[in-house]
Amino acid sequence: MRIDKPSKKNNIEDYFGAMGTDISLEINLDKKISKKRESELKQEVRDIFTRNEGIFSRFQRDSELSKMNRKLGVKTEASQAMIEVLLLCEKFNQISKGYFDPRVLENLKKIGYKKDFRKNYPTATAKGTELCKVTGKLADDLRIFPNERKILIKKEVDTTGIVKGYTIDLVKKFLFDKGIENFIIDAGGDMFAQGLNSRNSKWKIGIEGLEDNSMMLAISGMGIATSGISRKRWTIGGKTFHHLINPKKPNEFACDLKTVTVIDEKAVEADGRAKSLFLMGKERGLKFANEHKIKALFLDYKGNIYVSEKIKKHVL
Repeated sequence: MRIDKPSKKNNIEDYFGAMGTDISLEINLDKKISKKRESELKQEVRDIFTRNEGIFSRFQRDSELSKMNRKLGVKTEASQAMIEVLLLCEKFNQISKGYFDPRVLENLKKIGYKKDFRKNYPTATAKGTELCKVTGKLADDLRIFPNERKILIKKEVDTTGIVKGYTIDLVKKFLFDKGIENFIIDAGGDMFAQGLNSRNSKWKIGIEGLEDNSMMLAISGMGIATSGISRKRWTIGGKTFHHLINPKKPNEFACDLKTVTVIDEKAVEADGRAKSLFLMGKERGLKFANEHKIKALFLDYKGNIYVSEKIKKHVL
């Protein structure tokens, strides 16, 4: 997903890596600030991503998530951030009627996705094992005790599906609290755009997967997230795999859709909905988006674009 962003003398820009993806920050300022102030802002944004990566990474053995997944059936203490994200996982599971489900981690491991994709390309799958359909209610395997700040899980979970959006919303709040009114934060295609760009117009976002900017989306005060398989797709033994596993039909790796993009008031809401709609497929997903008034855009591998009614006002 590309950003149309004219440069300006007083802009602050920063680029770094976190959560297995590339992060970019642009702040559009009316007045120039000191180098010290600029450095502090950049560092705090980086720290927010670093802290959450240390909580939610399934590739770091000492992350809170990894430790939690090693204590199945045991009631354990959890950070406030973990509680909030797990509650969001429950919410998206209910809203999507089970298409969003954090209990797919075992299947991800079986198809070879055990390490950071950018550093370790999957080369082998578990032999002689079929992927398991996720069954039963999520609430039976994931119990959350917010008042006690504790959780109990019976199956391993993966919160990756919404952590980038959740973290972007934290960055948004941080910048709001600092009185910054015009900015965009991009974490691998998941974004929040606030205020105006340096041309005093809404931020223009390209559609990830399109070869040109023949269609763009204009947003302000909104989060936007894209879910797709272009970046994390691999072939082993003649069979194609990708990281978006359908919990209802885990052995079917549909490759008809290229990306699904969703706009919402919060980046995490866009994140969860984009993944849910992708897993539903084009027809079911588009129908669901219209029924639930979701701003969604579907792009298939033939270059065809399908849009929900609510997103049309953002299309350029």
